Amino acid sequence: MMVSIKRILLTALFLVVVDSAVSQDAYTVEVADNVYSYGNPAMAYFSMFVVTDNGVMAIEPVNTSHSQGLLQAIQSVTDQPIRYLLHSHNHWDHSAGGQVFKDEGATIIAHVEAYEWMRANPHPDMALPDESWGGPRSDIVLGGTTLELHYFGMSHGLGMTVFLLPEEKIAYIADIVTPNRLLFTIVPDFNIKEWERTLGQIETMDFDKAIFSHNNNSTPLQGGTKQDVMETRQFIRDLRAAIHTEIEKGTNPFMAPNVVRLPKYESWAMYDEWLSMNAWRVFLDEHMGPYPWRPD
Repeated sequence: MMVSIKRILLTALFLVVVDSAVSQDAYTVEVADNVYSYGNPAMAYFSMFVVTDNGVMAIEPVNTSHSQGLLQAIQSVTDQPIRYLLHSHNHWDHSAGGQVFKDEGATIIAHVEAYEWMRANPHPDMALPDESWGGPRSDIVLGGTTLELHYFGMSHGLGMTVFLLPEEKIAYIADIVTPNRLLFTIVPDFNIKEWERTLGQIETMDFDKAIFSHNNNSTPLQGGTKQDVMETRQFIRDLRAAIHTEIEKGTNPFMAPNVVRLPKYESWAMYDEWLSMNAWRVFLDEHMGPYPWRPD
């Protein structure tokens, strides 16, 4: 009985959030020829879609409300059918809403790690993908346009996929980079060291522009750049270094996350609200393994 009540309450809360999104203004921006960003700045979720001569590839359904808006955005610029809907990873706040595109005849695809999790963890607003792919790389070619799907291993969630349009030099990156903003609260479901490694691999990719699933008001609607990826990785490194420095000064290690400061990032969104939470997460990740400053 308690489980059922909890599920009902969670579903009700989810529907309230979805309903609230309907009344918010969303935008469609052509970031390059036939490549579009669609999102709602008030809700801070963005998708990307690519129009080809043989149909449309859409990335990131988010939820039913967002997907309905995304579908309308696609139909406002083309009468081509939607061939594919692609998931970046498993988390419900990104992977819900797929039924909207399934009803349009689209094939829904996710990395196998995300697919297996979705199958084991159903959600009332999530449609199970039709297909999955494995390994580090898969390509979709549609109407002469190639979309690369890259999996770099663990970083955030399961099956985290980075998308690249190699000819257009445009990437789509979910969750692991949010420009000019601290890491999300307590940094849930991230592997910090593997995340750093993944960001380093993304930096080697050949792209000029990136559409991020989450933006803040300082990010142009037409997207960011590789510099945003580099700055996110540098923030993690700077935060870790600041914690090390604080402990080396003699601060009790379990006080360091509360007193560390990074003035370089004071202009970033959520600096005051999330810095100590970010610091605790980075500190605890290392505390559970060997401290580099702990004497032998």
